[in-house]
Amino acid sequence: MQFRPCIDIHDGSVKQIVGGSLGHEDRAKENFVSEQDAAFFAAFYREKHLKGGHVILLNGREHPLYEKTKEQALKALQAYPMGLQAGGGITDQNAEEFLEAGASHVIVTSFVFREGRIDYDRLERLVKEVGREHIVLDLSCRKKDGEYYIVTDRWQKYTDTVLDLELLRKLEGSCDEYLIHAVDVEGKVSGIEKGVIKLLGSYENRPVTYAGGVHDYQDLEDLKRIGNGHVNVTIGSALDLFGGSMSLDKVMEICADGI
Repeated sequence: MQFRPCIDIHDGSVKQIVGGSLGHEDRAKENFVSEQDAAFFAAFYREKHLKGGHVILLNGREHPLYEKTKEQALKALQAYPMGLQAGGGITDQNAEEFLEAGASHVIVTSFVFREGRIDYDRLERLVKEVGREHIVLDLSCRKKDGEYYIVTDRWQKYTDTVLDLELLRKLEGSCDEYLIHAVDVEGKVSGIEKGVIKLLGSYENRPVTYAGGVHDYQDLEDLKRIGNGHVNVTIGSALDLFGGSMSLDKVMEICADGI
């Protein structure tokens, strides 16, 4: 199990927010706002030899502060070339820009999931544009009627697509990794979504990173056990870097140890 760091950028600042709260006009409930810029965190992760982290632009492209957020994201990618992945408003038209800036991968959700379902034509266009090896599909989900449905548009809209093994196997030919936020617990520091982790723990064909709800070391140990040791993890609000109580060094140690 690997620890994957994060840099979430909103209104031009590095923040931790309650994921499901990001709604109309890009307003969100904030857990933490950093005085440091995104490049600072990227350089820190580089010093720690932490790869595969994600830089997420939380403002929509139409928002007046989007360019400020994008500027921060590009600075982070330039500070740690090929060490970070970029997501937030990625399409086949702008993906190459982030890769050229230093991203190892682009993270995509809403461009591929359109009008509640997978748009395979768009996915194919993206693969042709940047290559499967540079794509991370974000299959973030919320629970409804006993199943986990993929959500898009800042996690506000349900698709008709259920996250299951069949879907992971179907899409693996079009991506290099998966990123899954358990949106119902994301940013709440209230415990992990064990049902999602159990599902991901039974899949091994592509690297998978889980995010959502980790709030103490026991959560991390449970995630490792339920995920069979191969579900990677990212931690935001609970981490000491972002005002939380969990030590990054201790988290890295637990992730590196075997089951």
